[in-house]
Amino acid sequence: MDEVVLEWLQLKNVTRAGWVRAGVESPESVAAHSWGMSVLALRLCPPQLDLSRVLSLCIVHDLPEVRVGDLTPHDDCSTKAADERTAMLAMAPQWVGLFDEYEKGATAESQFVKQLDKLDMGLQALLYQKQQNVSLDEFIESARKRISDETLRSMLG
Repeated sequence: MDEVVLEWLQLKNVTRAGWVRAGVESPESVAAHSWGMSVLALRLCPPQLDLSRVLSLCIVHDLPEVRVGDLTPHDDCSTKAADERTAMLAMAPQWVGLFDEYEKGATAESQFVKQLDKLDMGLQALLYQKQQNVSLDEFIESARKRISDETLRSMLG
């Protein structure tokens, strides 16, 4: 088996650090978050955007976290961008263009995916609040503030 592919699949075992910090029991993995974004993309992608590219961005955007970890704004993120790009170049150089596109928000597709990233987080926070009776308002408010599309923002209530 290809060792690189096995490393990519380890994203299923990287737990979302923000949920851990907030005290969520059995929090989702980074891979589950990428899947959530992908499902949202299938449902919500505007017709003028390239759905295939949007899905590719959803899937690839957090891949370097296999090596770097899931850093949150509460962590020292001073070298995060460089560390993630270095990891991406080593792990999946064929997708570094997609990774760079997402990081720079250089296209309409990447800007949409950045909003899906926050929408998925906000919706997951709503789910955890209902399931676990835990306050995750900071995540929901953060998502609302960073989503500029009113239709997407309205999904957070």
